[in-house]
Amino acid sequence: MRYRQFGPTDLKLSAIGLGAMPMSVTRNRPDEQDAIAVIHHAIDCGINLIDTADSYCLDESEAGHNEKLIGKALALLPPHERQQITVATKGGFVRPQGRWLTRCRPQHLRAACERSLANLKTDTIAIYQLHRIDPRIPLAESIGELLRLRNDGKIRHVAVSNFNVDQIEEAATIVPIVSVQNQYGPRQRSAEHDGVLAASQQRGMAFIPWSPLGGMGAAAQIGMQHATIRAVASDHGVSPQQVALAWLMTKGPMVFPIPGASRRTTIEDSAGAADLDLSSDELEQIDDG
Repeated sequence: MRYRQFGPTDLKLSAIGLGAMPMSVTRNRPDEQDAIAVIHHAIDCGINLIDTADSYCLDESEAGHNEKLIGKALALLPPHERQQITVATKGGFVRPQGRWLTRCRPQHLRAACERSLANLKTDTIAIYQLHRIDPRIPLAESIGELLRLRNDGKIRHVAVSNFNVDQIEEAATIVPIVSVQNQYGPRQRSAEHDGVLAASQQRGMAFIPWSPLGGMGAAAQIGMQHATIRAVASDHGVSPQQVALAWLMTKGPMVFPIPGASRRTTIEDSAGAADLDLSSDELEQIDDG
């Protein structure tokens, strides 16, 4: 595994993180024991960045499902190993009847953060991300509450998700923003066109591509839909998934893809992307593909 500086923090995190969402949001998700085994296997592969959210669940009746899995998995580790793992969670979404709705009033964010602390079995959350802007609430109010939570010692670093450049700049006038998490991958490249990827790297922020492979069954889809990635994968004797993640890692010195996983074999394959070096010609072909 390769490790990178995570924005303007003292954190050195694995270039490939674990996107824990698939272990909670579908009815064919693994059971608790298997999910914990996936988390432990990711750590065994050298991954020390785990991304989650309080809304990763089937519906609001089991809010915090994903965080609780992670909290249980990490509690089983020796203390010195637990201290090496960074969990990035999010608040600002709820799941009534399985829908995704924003809830970013300061009171909600504070209560959500308190629940996340309990779910994760920790006193301080390393990276707390505003999941998505609530159009009904002034951004300054939502980000201002995260600043207060940071000042209270409940979170160490403030981050954002699904933000554009102007919104990042506005948030950064209130509190330092260490990372932005937006969708980005071979089949979804809006972060290149809207300037968020470039802006994050220029400002010394980490950029976390969510759904870097495009969703469930994405490795197979990439292989079928992206002929160049399929060809490069064949040349290297690896999966299309590894090629796509290795390509993403070249997009900036502080880019941290978080492929989702619900099986040990999946996260093991993803972790292998950190050791895959692509030539400049291959990268150019993928860019053009």
